[in-house]
Amino acid sequence: MKTNEQLQKDVLDALKWEPQLHAAEIGVTAKDGIVSLSGTVNNYGKKIAAEKAAKNVAGVRAIVEKIEVTYPNSGVKTDEEIANNVLKALLNNWNVPDEKIKVEVEDSWVTLTGEVSWNYEKEAAKNSIDNIPGVRGVINNIKVKSVLKNELEKKLIEKALHRHSSINANNIHVEVSGTKVILSGKVKSMYQKEEAGKIAWKTPGVWSVENNIVVEYDYEYAI
Repeated sequence: MKTNEQLQKDVLDALKWEPQLHAAEIGVTAKDGIVSLSGTVNNYGKKIAAEKAAKNVAGVRAIVEKIEVTYPNSGVKTDEEIANNVLKALLNNWNVPDEKIKVEVEDSWVTLTGEVSWNYEKEAAKNSIDNIPGVRGVINNIKVKSVLKNELEKKLIEKALHRHSSINANNIHVEVSGTKVILSGKVKSMYQKEEAGKIAWKTPGVWSVENNIVVEYDYEYAI
């Protein structure tokens, strides 16, 4: 049983364990499993690190993210400089089919579009630019369109979920409709929900994943 205060403390403790974060940079509030993050950081990578740390805490059902990225004058880059650095980063990542991805930069926000064959390629593209100086945010609109036409096998996905040590797969239900996977059920953290989604995405032939898993934790809310 966790109170709102305990959940807030757990998230703050998780932030302290992140090497690149100073806990004082991030403000945390918690109510009924909803965690709000606020504050200012000096690069986009820190913002992502804070979000990931909070998602890994048991009992976090949702995150309201209000962290702002503000660069010192020496770290400010033009949109053209950012675009060039993004293109170089994509080119240097062998997991990314850079010729299939288009980049647009506006007001230091990067938008990625295009089509790839695997979700790991989509994720690799975004991860490549998380720490590029000057970036304030990333919108990943890359679509996954598998070259495989075979019908998905529900049992393969279920077995993969059961192999994952941090997920209680008994509480997750899998449905398959053509090239689409639908997940439902209950887990105790956003991390577990996202991991289940990643596992489904790794299945050969998947074009889309609908993750309807609910994050549910046994709470004792303070009045």
